[in-house]
Amino acid sequence: MAKVDARGRNCPQPVMMTKTLVDSGEREIEILLDNAVSASNVRRFLEKSGYAVSIIDEEGTITLEGSISGRERIAAPVSPVPERGLQDAVLLLTGDTIGGEDTDLGEVLMKGFLGTLSRTDCPPANIALMNEGVKLALKNTSTCDHLTALSKKGVSILVCGTCTSHFGITQEVGIGVISNLSEIARVLLSSAKTITL
Repeated sequence: MAKVDARGRNCPQPVMMTKTLVDSGEREIEILLDNAVSASNVRRFLEKSGYAVSIIDEEGTITLEGSISGRERIAAPVSPVPERGLQDAVLLLTGDTIGGEDTDLGEVLMKGFLGTLSRTDCPPANIALMNEGVKLALKNTSTCDHLTALSKKGVSILVCGTCTSHFGITQEVGIGVISNLSEIARVLLSSAKTITL
């Protein structure tokens, strides 16, 4: 039985760790978790992938055991992406967090979102970083690593030069093209879809 210890991992890492085992063809999987939300997400992913799941919750550790019969596994993503994906879309990030007043949670959500996006087969064609969103491209950050992975998949990363100048961080940008408002506006207006966070 293949095992994953996802205790202490933030969403979506437990699901992504489980997906790695599912994608490799493992038929029996054990996942250790330490919170109910992650357990629910992993359980749903396994069930959508054709696994029978049992749950044991004791002393702060939740153990999920997934097994699949001899029949072929049903391949199903956690969140189905339309066939055409997001190749005709631009993602506009205007902050370095997602959400409202809780900046710690917002930072975790942004890192998780970019990490998940970097693993998708259908990323957007362009990502534009403006205002505090430019801080996501700073060297030696996990968000820069995720953006780098997206860039390697052909995603164009446009970083607002006015914004990096304002924050005094232009020399610290580790990924993307230092762009201008004219280019960013052109990309936004010519895109079939704009998603703003």
